[in-house]
Amino acid sequence: MKKYILLLIFFGCVSSFAQEKETLLQTFTFEEVEKKMKQTPKPIIVFNYTDWCKICFGMKQTTFKNSEVITLLNKHFYFILLNGEEKKEILFLGKNFKFLPSGSNTGVHELTKALATVHKKIAYPTTTILNSEFEIDAQLVGFYNSKKIRKVLEKLL
Repeated sequence: MKKYILLLIFFGCVSSFAQEKETLLQTFTFEEVEKKMKQTPKPIIVFNYTDWCKICFGMKQTTFKNSEVITLLNKHFYFILLNGEEKKEILFLGKNFKFLPSGSNTGVHELTKALATVHKKIAYPTTTILNSEFEIDAQLVGFYNSKKIRKVLEKLL
């Protein structure tokens, strides 16, 4: 009987230590960031993605779920998710950005076009880094694992 009680206590302690509190990535809208920048200026990270992009999905599931990346982003940056095929208008910096249809069920959002165009093309995913003056400092095209993106973000600090 004592063995069972000791085993229960041991496994109870081990399981409580194994459960790490998950930190969630804070995401903002463009409107929220614009207001927050007036009080606390920080660089802005815009992750341009689409729903059909497997690489984008991979970054969301790995890179942006890494606890070190989340801590870095939450503390030093404003993080925005921008679907490149978003249909709703987005008001940012006094301008209304709209969806630009290019076919019956295809198109691109004007804001994605402005933030994710590199060499006259849009590639998904593109992680765009804006400084506190809302100027593009960097555009990271393609998959960035947590180690690689941490290095980039740490250089910006």
